[in-house]
Amino acid sequence: MKALKIKVHCLAWLLFILLHTKLASPTLLKYIPKLGVLRGINIFQNPSENLTSSEPKSDLKTLYYDQTLDHFNYNPESYLTFPQRYVLNFKHWGGGGGAAAAPILAYLGEESSLDDDLRGIEWLSDNAHRFKALQVYIEHRFYGKSVPFVSSEDALKNATLRGYFNSAQALADYAEILLHIKEKLSAKTSPIIVVGGSYGGMLAAWFRLKYPHIALGEVASSAPILYFDKITPSDAYYSRVTKDFREASESCYATIKRSWAAIDKTGAKRNGLAFLSKKFKTCKPLKSVSELKDYLENMYTVAAQYDRPPNYPVNQVCNGIDGASQGTDTVARIFSGIVASWGKKSCYNIGEFFSDETLNGWGWKTCSEIVMPIGIGKNKSMFPAEPFNLKEYMDSCKSSYGVVPRTHWITTYYGGLDIRVVLKRFGSNIIFSSGLHDPYSTAGVLEDISDSILAVPTKNDILPAKKDDPDWLTMQRQVEVNIVHAWILKYYADLLQISKHYEIKF
Repeated sequence: MKALKIKVHCLAWLLFILLHTKLASPTLLKYIPKLGVLRGINIFQNPSENLTSSEPKSDLKTLYYDQTLDHFNYNPESYLTFPQRYVLNFKHWGGGGGAAAAPILAYLGEESSLDDDLRGIEWLSDNAHRFKALQVYIEHRFYGKSVPFVSSEDALKNATLRGYFNSAQALADYAEILLHIKEKLSAKTSPIIVVGGSYGGMLAAWFRLKYPHIALGEVASSAPILYFDKITPSDAYYSRVTKDFREASESCYATIKRSWAAIDKTGAKRNGLAFLSKKFKTCKPLKSVSELKDYLENMYTVAAQYDRPPNYPVNQVCNGIDGASQGTDTVARIFSGIVASWGKKSCYNIGEFFSDETLNGWGWKTCSEIVMPIGIGKNKSMFPAEPFNLKEYMDSCKSSYGVVPRTHWITTYYGGLDIRVVLKRFGSNIIFSSGLHDPYSTAGVLEDISDSILAVPTKNDILPAKKDDPDWLTMQRQVEVNIVHAWILKYYADLLQISKHYEIKF
């Protein structure tokens, strides 16, 4: 009877917060460019290229785990649970049990629905057969079908509920699910390798540091774990975007650099917005010049962030800009870059490159804990200077969510300062895989820290292996696989030695 009363109390509390907490639509911040592994790349694909998984859907088993709302508190409401989605693929698994139980490769979901990841993240399926591994994909709380109690939109508008939307809770979710899987499959000795990209790469790295008893090792792709507390220069991200474009074409870089003033000048004229709307064939009339400029800034940063073969989006944009007929003015050349990226259309949707779910979730994340002080410097940048202003940033977050960002929390909770000295003392079995064209690589680990904390920097990574991948990308992936294989062999050897020494039967 007492347990029933507690349950009723929890549900009453939940109903209260959902009905009485003031719901306000947040104002999205411009400051921190979005992360994410796959969002935004579709616009730069060939029409014939399809981001669909090579794994048949029949091999994927979707399950739900009754996840704890709050792992770090013991108030009655903390014990509420919600269904969290995860997907298993047994196709190549060698099975659990014994001292040589087959490995588990676990993808830690990031700021999107798991459906997006299953379409395009194939590091697991590309390599599962090599290790006879079970593949696990876990959805991040507050995304897709793993939103507690209400829709994702309503959850993010609720000041109390969204307080449970943070990286520490997400890591604890992953820990619970992975242990649950091992128990259900009698896979006690199966070593787990966690994998993630961008924000998910940060989570994978932090998971290995926080839960070394669960994850034997991790592969973090393009994980900007050092873009906090001024460890990385504020303008590093946009400087790398500029460098990518200059390397592709000096004339393209120069055109983009002077285009901002040209757009401002055109927009300031009588009927200027109407002219720009017609010039750029926008599906809806432009409301401001800033709307167009923000869109273009997004297009350039997304092109750099996802600059991968075979299309190389930066080259696509620049080929369009440079390929305009002789005598074409600056504004028209910029539009040619859009056409080269999107293809010829009757009109162009001047909006974001990311889903509302990703954008809204990222807005909350960057106003709470993921505080990367990214700004635009004056040093030869192709973008107008816009230094990071912490006061404006905090004021915007306060206005949007009623809270100010915890600017030092990430380095307090996960570390980052003096990372080479710190991780060399206590860290192990981490691969930091960085695509150097990705502007977020400027805040990644690009040099080996120890014999088992390794950097594998090349141009790009983590997306599906394709027949036309260049040699450097194939080699990069093979290096990662060889490192992981060595970790697993060492684990089995240690397990065998322990079982013999202590006469333990696994």
